[in-house]
Amino acid sequence: MKPTWRQRLGLTALLLALAVPVRAQSFGFPWWRDARFQHELSLTAEQRTRIDAIFQDALTKLRQKKQELDQQEDELSRMIASNADESLVSKQVDRAETIRAHMNKTRTLMLLHERQVLTPEQRVKLNKLYEQWMKDHANNKPRGDLK
Repeated sequence: MKPTWRQRLGLTALLLALAVPVRAQSFGFPWWRDARFQHELSLTAEQRTRIDAIFQDALTKLRQKKQELDQQEDELSRMIASNADESLVSKQVDRAETIRAHMNKTRTLMLLHERQVLTPEQRVKLNKLYEQWMKDHANNKPRGDLK
């Protein structure tokens, strides 16, 4: 079953909330599909296709890890509610945080791979577009990008 736009938007919001700051890439929407970005970056159809494939691959991995994270966090909540031994709770925290770290790494590498599709000139333009986008959306900054 194909995800709806609401599901994609929700997952994108989740990824942004979990994300470490990655400058000039974290727009919060599929920028390579936006007509303005396509025009200003002179994106080719091949570049858009490659970036979208990178995004979709990472999205699949992140969805799987998100399910694992939810399970581990549910177990952690159960353990805390039952006043489990601190050493057991600590191990469960480590399990959950390892998954969260893997998700952040996956997202960061996704952004790196997307940038690698661009030419050096396009990366410079993308940085400028990002800076302008951040100014325009200053009140809507992702939590991971609080400068």
